[in-house]
Parts: sequence; C-alpha cells; structure tokens
Amino acid sequence: MIRRESEYFFAALRFFTRLPVPAWVGHSSEQLNHAARYFPLVGVIVGAVGAAVTLVALQLWPAPLAVILGMAATLLATGAFHEDGLADSIDGCGGGWTKEQVLAIMKDSRIGSYGAIGIGLTLLAKFAALAQLVAVLPAPTFLAALIAGHATSRFAAVTLIAGLDYVREDASAKAKPLATRLGKGELAVAALFGLAPCLLLPAASVAIALALIGLVTLLAARYFVRRIGGYTGDCLGATQQLAELAFYFGLACVCF
Repeated sequence: MIRRESEYFFAALRFFTRLPVPAWVGHSSEQLNHAARYFPLVGVIVGAVGAAVTLVALQLWPAPLAVILGMAATLLATGAFHEDGLADSIDGCGGGWTKEQVLAIMKDSRIGSYGAIGIGLTLLAKFAALAQLVAVLPAPTFLAALIAGHATSRFAAVTLIAGLDYVREDASAKAKPLATRLGKGELAVAALFGLAPCLLLPAASVAIALALIGLVTLLAARYFVRRIGGYTGDCLGATQQLAELAFYFGLACVCF
C-alpha cells in the first residue's frame, strides 16, 4: 500500500512539475487516475521551493528582488504549467463564442492578446501581494504563507475535478488521465494536504484567505459550466492561479 501510494504521489509530482522522480515509479494510466489526491501535496513542495529561494535571496538583495527570484523558482519548478492553463483559458473564453470555439482556442499552443495580458496582470498582482507580505511577516510566517497559498489553491483546482464534468472528448488532452471523479476518501486526502499548512498561520488571516479562495473557486466553476459545460486541464490551471492570488490577497487584508 505504501509503495502504491508513493507511486501515485510521484506520478502527481512528475505530471504537475519538472522535478525529478525515482526511476522505479514507472508510467501507468492507473497512477495518473489516482494522482489528483496528491495535487495539494505537490503544492506544498512547490511553495517550499519558492519560499526557500525568497528567504535566501533576502539575505543578499532587497525584498522586491527576492520575491521575483522566488516566483521564478516556482515557475521553473512547474514549467509554468498552471500559468499556461490560465493564459489558454483567458484566450479561449475571451475569443470564443461557442463551446467549440472556446475549446479550440484553448487547445491552440499559441498565446493571444487576452492570455498575455491575463498572465502579465496575474504575475504583477502576485508580485505586489508577496512583496507586501514579505515586508511585514516574520520569515517563518512568510514561509508558511507561501506553502499554504500553493497548497490551498491546488486543492481548489481538485474540487473542480470532484464536482464538474470533463468536457474534452479527445484522448490526447493533457488532463485526460486526471479526468475522473474523485471519491470521498481521495477528496479527503487532498483536503488534508491542502488545508494543513493553514494551521501555521494566524486564524483570522486564514479565515479571510480561505473565504476568498472559496468565492473565487465557486465563481470560476460556475463560469466554466456556463461557457463550456464543465472543465478542462486549462481550467484547472486557471483556477489554481486565481485561487493562489486570492489567498495572498486575503492575508493582505489582515496584515495591512
């Protein structure tokens, strides 16, 4: 059982990041079918990478530069996987009228004006929020905030898998292996890893941050259902990015 769960975790790590995994893990569709439960745990790892780089950089450079380096580290760790999903979602929903048009634009690997603007504004807003947080929070609290932001936002994306229908028919779609409804046990595991880091943060700050994440996730889910009838892999990436930003905004409401 431990080996099987380890395979599921490493499958999630390999799918959602560019971090190395052991060679013995192998590849199978069964692994990916159960990998979503560990999506938030992958977020814990990515958040820890970003926080560590930021805190080390703070010893050498001003806070804005340190935050940029930390953000760059998370982008390198994930290969901008979720940012790409955000851009594709914005391009598709901004440029398409029908469900078919939206899905076709989302699948196009080229980035359009809507997507470029969306990524630019999202990264700018994330930078501004983190630069403010790192300026006022003690180092351990900022570390916990980054880890929690990445973990909870990925749990937000998992709730779309659990609650919505996957709408692409082509088997080559990048999220097809994950497009299965999660059982209650699997969702509980995702919730554990997604919400546990919040215990390291002040309760008042976390309450507002989680409320904002819940609101953003609900609005995103309703919007995707209205536009395309469910979700795609790009929708998961978009939800993760918006939820992460909402989490930092929620913390900033209390910290300032």
